[in-house]
Amino acid sequence: MKNFNITNISRIVVVLMTILTFTTSCTFDEEFDPNRPSLEGVLTDASENQLNNLIVGVESGMRGGVSGQTVHTGTMARELYKFDADPRNTGDLLGANGATLDNNSFYSTSVWAAKYRTIKNANILLEALENTSSVSAQNASGYRGFAKTVVAHQLIMLVKSYGRARVDVSDPTNLGPILGESEVLSQVVSMLDEALSDLSAAGTSFSFPLAGFDGFDTPSTFSQFNRAVKAVALVYAGNKSSALTALNSSFFNLNGDLKTGPKHVFSLNAGDFTNGLYKIIDNNGDQIIVHNSFIADAEAGDKRVADKTIVRSDPTTQDGLNGTHQTKLYATNISPIDIIRNEELVLLYAEANIPSNPTEAIKALNVIRSAAGLSDYTGVSTEAALVDELLTQRRYSFWCENHRMYDLRRYGKSASLPIDRPGDQVFNIIPIPLTENE
Repeated sequence: MKNFNITNISRIVVVLMTILTFTTSCTFDEEFDPNRPSLEGVLTDASENQLNNLIVGVESGMRGGVSGQTVHTGTMARELYKFDADPRNTGDLLGANGATLDNNSFYSTSVWAAKYRTIKNANILLEALENTSSVSAQNASGYRGFAKTVVAHQLIMLVKSYGRARVDVSDPTNLGPILGESEVLSQVVSMLDEALSDLSAAGTSFSFPLAGFDGFDTPSTFSQFNRAVKAVALVYAGNKSSALTALNSSFFNLNGDLKTGPKHVFSLNAGDFTNGLYKIIDNNGDQIIVHNSFIADAEAGDKRVADKTIVRSDPTTQDGLNGTHQTKLYATNISPIDIIRNEELVLLYAEANIPSNPTEAIKALNVIRSAAGLSDYTGVSTEAALVDELLTQRRYSFWCENHRMYDLRRYGKSASLPIDRPGDQVFNIIPIPLTENE
């Protein structure tokens, strides 16, 4: 495996962006410049270096929209407020005064565009692999396994916010239909299985570098990430028995470090970007404020509250909303963001076991409770009670991590959310962008 320095990310991203520029929809424009690489050049017998630039660009692109998606869905799920100069963060997303969500606003277009930008780049990589003689068949399998796994992951992210997605975007002039959640997840599962087959044929090492995938940067270890993503898709699809099988082939470890897993990485290098979820303590201009219910509803002694939030020196108020705590989830503006970690896999394991093996589900839930400084679960073992306990643990384990809105939506519990002001409403899904011309 080739060594890779994170400082090269910005350089590679710049190279990649000279190849393509994207609109907010799923189309793209080609740029031809005699002094820079072109799309045509990449798709015609790409060099190994060009393929590696694409791989790193795809990986880097996965970070696009992460902070926005987290803040938008977190606001809608009453996890947090975004206090800044844009009134839509405290207005539209909370349904202020009977407002409806706009299908042509930043919260509806930005995440969609970011995810499809990454998917398009992955598709370009896959197309380039069909027309190159620069890499062996074995190494090409590694590229394919990586690209297909990333596409599947990005489609899951789209489903979480929009409930639907286009799966077939390989031909920008003939886009496939926007599919419903169940069909998207079904195709995601198939895509991940194809990717696993590719990874199985990729030998013992990748011929390309990865950043943020320490411990998951060989075909065999990246396959564990692939199976983890499949477990997510299967749980979301309601196929819990198959999810357990996928988990057994992932990096799931009931007794392991809950923090283990691949991460989005950031830097201060020119052309790169920083972690948008990091906020300066006590800053008044741009803040992620903790929803008061997160503090009030916490079980006594839950360490996750103090680990993730901090009391402001002065309470803050905006648009009739207020808060005493703010985020301290990330220590710096280049702190990594988890893509998926063992803590999520343990909770997926609990969720998958609830219908058929509540004793095992409770065992997994107690792993999370113990790590949070809480005593073992003492409630009843009914499915309804265990689902409530699961959602509580997911709420506190994944605060400000783009889980809560979708968790409540898929369990039909969005109506339980508090109304912050008279006239506010609860939304649990973001509209498909206007540019998609539905």
